[in-house]
Amino acid sequence: MDTPTLQTSRLILRPLAVTDAPAIQRHFNNWNIIKNLATVVPWPYPEDGAESFIRQQLAKVAAGEQSCHWVLVLRSGDDQAIGVISFRLQAESLKGNRGFWLAEPYWNQGLMTEAIEAVNDFVFKTLGLDSFHVLNAPSNVGSRRVKQKTGAEFVGYAELPHHNGERKAEKWKVTRASWLARS
Repeated sequence: MDTPTLQTSRLILRPLAVTDAPAIQRHFNNWNIIKNLATVVPWPYPEDGAESFIRQQLAKVAAGEQSCHWVLVLRSGDDQAIGVISFRLQAESLKGNRGFWLAEPYWNQGLMTEAIEAVNDFVFKTLGLDSFHVLNAPSNVGSRRVKQKTGAEFVGYAELPHHNGERKAEKWKVTRASWLARS
């Protein structure tokens, strides 16, 4: 599955590339972001963390994993990554899961909501999936707000340790029917 370029009024979501490593390293190596992520993300973040992450994700895709990885860049900017959205397809069940992060200087501007709307359109209108799940640390109010604004329904909790010490994650479901009804 090729990652398509998606556009919104303020953003371009383009496929993740190794050349994005310096910008991702600069923005992602931030406790305010990582504290809300699962402990599978290393902390302290290694000096080659972004490049290793990118190469690992691209290798999984090359080996056949059905996933898309977008970097978010401002249309009015310099083509530097300010965030990432990943979507993994579970083709046998017409389901998937999605994760994201955004550089701290761009929080509270509606950018991630705008980006997620474009990804949801792709997932439901182009791929034709029935649903997917998303997770967040319970204390991550910003992530929860994005989910609420983009049609996710809270369905319970999942065991998932986070860097901030939380042991559970909020679990949300986004369905094709609810997304198409609101868009």
